[in-house]
Amino acid sequence: MSEYQFTKDWFQWAPGVWKQLIPHLPDRKSFLEIGSFEGMSAVWTVENMMEDGGEIFCVDTWEGGAEHVNGEMDGAERRYAENMRVVTEKYNNKRKVTSMKYPSTIALPLLTIDKYKFDFIYIDGSHLAKDVLTDACMAWPLLKRNGFMVFDDYAWKPSGFTTMQRPKIAIDAFVNMFEDELVVSFTGYQLIVRKIK
Repeated sequence: MSEYQFTKDWFQWAPGVWKQLIPHLPDRKSFLEIGSFEGMSAVWTVENMMEDGGEIFCVDTWEGGAEHVNGEMDGAERRYAENMRVVTEKYNNKRKVTSMKYPSTIALPLLTIDKYKFDFIYIDGSHLAKDVLTDACMAWPLLKRNGFMVFDDYAWKPSGFTTMQRPKIAIDAFVNMFEDELVVSFTGYQLIVRKIK
């Protein structure tokens, strides 16, 4: 990924697991991620999971959260935009990136109104438990049957952050509430569920 502009590898634990999901996706055309930062996960998705004719929607405000310190968000949106330019040109615009600079509470209803359905949804926006649960509940109807929803930072335990400032309690609540509609496919730093109905 030397042609891209990334300041840090926030994504190192994901590719090994995500590669195992590819053969089981309903299709390899429609992707959604909530929380894009510099676009590393989006680039990886375009290069490794998506087929020509596919599209990924990237939802982010690029304002950051409490976990972003020491100027981590400085220039993040600019680097994201450049990385998306590079990856789409690499595939001659046959693999599309659509950026939605909105809070997820605005972007997800817009996608719902337009009746989008996704093969794969990645939840990595706000880390506050209430926001994670909101994102998951709003995004779930957009996921195709047999599609995967990936929750990032399930095992994230930084010092100084309360239970309600971390995703885990929200992810557990979501899994419990929707247990008849999903199966847990992977539990580690991330938690991945598959929609079964």
